[in-house]
Amino acid sequence: MPITGPDFISLQVSDLERSAAFYEQHLGLSRQPGPPHAVVFATQPIAFAVREVTPDVDLSSLTQPGAGIALWMHSTDAQQLHDALAAADVTITAAPIDGPFGRTFTFADPDGYRVTVHDKA
Repeated sequence: MPITGPDFISLQVSDLERSAAFYEQHLGLSRQPGPPHAVVFATQPIAFAVREVTPDVDLSSLTQPGAGIALWMHSTDAQQLHDALAAADVTITAAPIDGPFGRTFTFADPDGYRVTVHDKA
């Protein structure tokens, strides 16, 4: 019985509403019904959510939440999104470049998770 692939991605965040608002306002994601401890967004092909921290995790003790994990999201226009995030003073951790995945850049969300955006379909 083999695994068929990733099916759901969630980030544990220090302030659920702050993070949900960030992903809604800056990335244009829309909420869909989910459990009370999480905000699930209508993303394709894999569901994405932010959720409250589980009791065994202390985000404040981490120097880099999610270190070692690469989270990539697709955008229809990575440069336009980069420019909007930069104008909103969101931390850009890797400037836009053109590569095999199209225009690509990385930003930090409110908890410091690094998210890479690309625009090649």
